[in-house]
Amino acid sequence: MKEGFGYLENGRYQEAKSFFEGILKNYPDNRTAKLCYGRAIGLLGESEKAVALFTELKSIYPNDYEIKLNYAESLLWNKNYEKAETYYQTIVEENSTSFAAVLGYANTLSNLKKYPQALETVNKALSIQAGNPNALISRKYIRLGYAFTLSQNKEYEEALNLLEQNLNDFPEDKDTLLNQANIYIILEQYDNAEKAYRTIATNPKDSITSLQGLSLVSHKRFKEKKALEQASEALRKAKKLSPSDENLLISSYERYIQALFWNKKFKEAKSTLLEFEKQYPESTNLLSLRATLGMYTSDFGLSLDQYQKILAKSESSFDGNLGIANAYRASGLDMKSYEFAFKTLFFYPKQPDAEKLIATLKKSHTPFIENRTAYTFDNGNNEAISTNFNTEIPLSPKLKIRGSYSFRTTENTETGSKAESQEALIGLDYKFGGRIGLKGNLGFNASDANTTSYTGVIGEVIISTKPFRLQSLDFGYKRELQNFNADLIDREIIMNNYSINYNLGTNINLGWYTQAIYTTQSDDNTRNLLFTSLYYNILNRPVLKTGINYQYISFKDQVPTIYFSPSSFHLVEVFAELLNDQNNDWIYSLSAAAGRQFVEEDPASTTFRAEGKIGHHFSERFMAHIYGKYSNIASATAAGFEFTEIGFKLKWYFLEKPLFNKKIEKLRL
Repeated sequence: MKEGFGYLENGRYQEAKSFFEGILKNYPDNRTAKLCYGRAIGLLGESEKAVALFTELKSIYPNDYEIKLNYAESLLWNKNYEKAETYYQTIVEENSTSFAAVLGYANTLSNLKKYPQALETVNKALSIQAGNPNALISRKYIRLGYAFTLSQNKEYEEALNLLEQNLNDFPEDKDTLLNQANIYIILEQYDNAEKAYRTIATNPKDSITSLQGLSLVSHKRFKEKKALEQASEALRKAKKLSPSDENLLISSYERYIQALFWNKKFKEAKSTLLEFEKQYPESTNLLSLRATLGMYTSDFGLSLDQYQKILAKSESSFDGNLGIANAYRASGLDMKSYEFAFKTLFFYPKQPDAEKLIATLKKSHTPFIENRTAYTFDNGNNEAISTNFNTEIPLSPKLKIRGSYSFRTTENTETGSKAESQEALIGLDYKFGGRIGLKGNLGFNASDANTTSYTGVIGEVIISTKPFRLQSLDFGYKRELQNFNADLIDREIIMNNYSINYNLGTNINLGWYTQAIYTTQSDDNTRNLLFTSLYYNILNRPVLKTGINYQYISFKDQVPTIYFSPSSFHLVEVFAELLNDQNNDWIYSLSAAAGRQFVEEDPASTTFRAEGKIGHHFSERFMAHIYGKYSNIASATAAGFEFTEIGFKLKWYFLEKPLFNKKIEKLRL
């Protein structure tokens, strides 16, 4: 039977099966032939037959330790891990120095994800046979499994320590380095992640995997052009060096298409996606890539459809569950977003992206109060101090109560005129779905000026719609008091504003915003106002955009001694804005604009305005910022006007969680 032994030792299991089948025809009761035949069929995947055969042998030879070892191993082949664990415990107790028994027990514990015990047991096997390659390989995979579990529990240092031990046994081991890089990315230690990916590139094939990882690191660093270059190189190499390696080609295509998304090259991404689909029509990644395209282009209906197809194939799909949770959130369907974020955590406990999404959703539904206090002055000797309190109390994902109170005192230091005004409002916001919302508030204004004191009703109604993808259209009415300075407050001018706001986004970084307001006033004057802005997003992190603004104002009656009311006013300006408020501890923004204004037939004059703020998140529930702004654009007072404001803003989430948190938590599986 020496020939058959050779087949088994060299992994030629089909030949071993045929060989020992022939032996058993002539010698049906031969113990060794049966044992070897059982191993051959078990290793070929016929595990149930192997278990049955070794069960029979075990009954014939109840004290044969070799048969016991093979029976235990057959339970592993058949994935009967719980039964295998119990049986291995028995045979290890029977002979604690049996290398095969101890190693088999370690592998069984590993399959049961009992990694600490598995690691202890495989080390015992290595103490029996130091340096045994099979045991070293087993220990490597036990450490990998253990490190993954630890990282899922956010015990990152312990996980990295295990992976480092693996690298001591297997320097530059690809599996270990990839796991190490994943943890470094979670920890935002991008230098270490890059080092790990570069170490992988020990041969042409692994250099492709290295480039894929480096592209992801570049994306995390917001270096999108570099990410695309690396992904493009990975795909080029995969096509040239590994055309027969389907998995490597698929992963290279996927990373390249993702990099095109990151760079907003959607036309090229679509064509590459079609190319990918033609070559790999059965790839499970197709649905995920189409869904991601929908997310990047705000076609959330496409994303929802593709994610639903993914989940129909695999209920536990990570991409499907977390992806559809994000798509529902983007569509304004927050409770569905919670549902699938919780499903993600059910299948992948403590998954950081799912936990982050739930935390973000809950924060958006948590009541808060904010205060803005400011001091303003202008070149007309007007000074004002104002403070405003706002609160939002969400009662459900669709309905929230809003309230506000403001107090403003103003004085002209030259004329001595003074005035005070107070406003109090309460309102409701309601979302009918992802596309239509209604906001309304009602309250009063109480003013006390030099010659008059009065109280009046004020309020606002806004209907918000999203008629098409990347577009929003709002209709509004607002009743307010003109309270810029003491003289205007004294005149008790009530303004009724009827507005339309329209915003058009694109997938090429261009945007267009337009606002039109028609105002009737209690002094029988009317105003027309048009503002439109064409802008271009240069950077996404931090946000940097620039553009051109145009503003037109006209009044029916000109009363320049009372307030700025030209028959025609035109303003053209260019602007730039820098903003960083993307979940960092520190936030800042800076904007500036310069242009020319044309007031009736007067000579044109140069305008300039600027605004800056800096703030800090002191905790998840409290933030503050200070700001300042300046403008010399004509306003409610006059042309030749200069206005300055400095102030601060505080925001506090006075509850730790939403009022309807119990309803949210019921969605957990």
